Amino acid sequence: MRTLRGMRARIRAAKSIQQITRAMKLVSAARLRRAQDRVLGARPYAQRMHEMMQELGRAGDLPDHPLLRKREPNRVAFVLATSDRGLCGSYNMNLIRATQNAIRDMGLSQEQVQLLCIGRRGYQFFSKRGFTIALYRPMPTSGAGIDDARALTDKVREMFETEQVDRVYLVYSQFINPVTQRPVVLPLLPIEPPRGEETPTKYDFIFEPSAPELLAQLLPRYLLTQVLQALLEASASEHGARMTAMTMASDNAGKMIQELTLVMNRLRQAAITKEIAEVVGGAEALKG
Repeated sequence: MRTLRGMRARIRAAKSIQQITRAMKLVSAARLRRAQDRVLGARPYAQRMHEMMQELGRAGDLPDHPLLRKREPNRVAFVLATSDRGLCGSYNMNLIRATQNAIRDMGLSQEQVQLLCIGRRGYQFFSKRGFTIALYRPMPTSGAGIDDARALTDKVREMFETEQVDRVYLVYSQFINPVTQRPVVLPLLPIEPPRGEETPTKYDFIFEPSAPELLAQLLPRYLLTQVLQALLEASASEHGARMTAMTMASDNAGKMIQELTLVMNRLRQAAITKEIAEVVGGAEALKG
């Protein structure tokens, strides 16, 4: 049965929750601005590297390089970038589901898959289900940097070049805007020069320095750029998702407070009416 005391307690609890969600929203908004600036600042360089690799693909067959070697995908690694904390809506589950769908679509068994988890949520989910975790690193609260990307790139290169895995995929959330984040499963290794919408015409290139020397410098940098850009996108996406989730939570708490206040006022009016009726009834009884 609803009582005035119980309704007041529920209203106080809702107000406390609203204060917390508002504070988290403000913190996420501040972090999002910084993360968004880093993403937008890094995109031109990543796009130029993409275009350079696309042009390089027009040279036809490239010299042999460890990062270009194709093998049968018997062992596959997934680099999964999630968050360390929750309260960000369906952000983490969308990435985990994208990884599960990719594993299923490729027809891989659990024994054929290794995971490199950036962020505690993805690590907890897959480790509890018996998957091999080749690497775990927390997602920095302030956002991943070049050192995080370099450490991850070195581990991925080592696994691929020593043939521990035959292919590597990068799973992260692409930042569109604070409300929209899109899960992406990107082939990372072996490196394949990206192709445009139409089949590119092959050109005769003169390499200076030589093609092997150029690839030795360009391919590792291209790999590092892809990993860094993915981590920056993931950080911005996380803060955008959390800000959106906390905005909705604050709005819902406000609606709940209004509804509870309305119910409490009705209960109070009913109690006052009952007391007045009892007073009037008692007065009438004394007159009689």
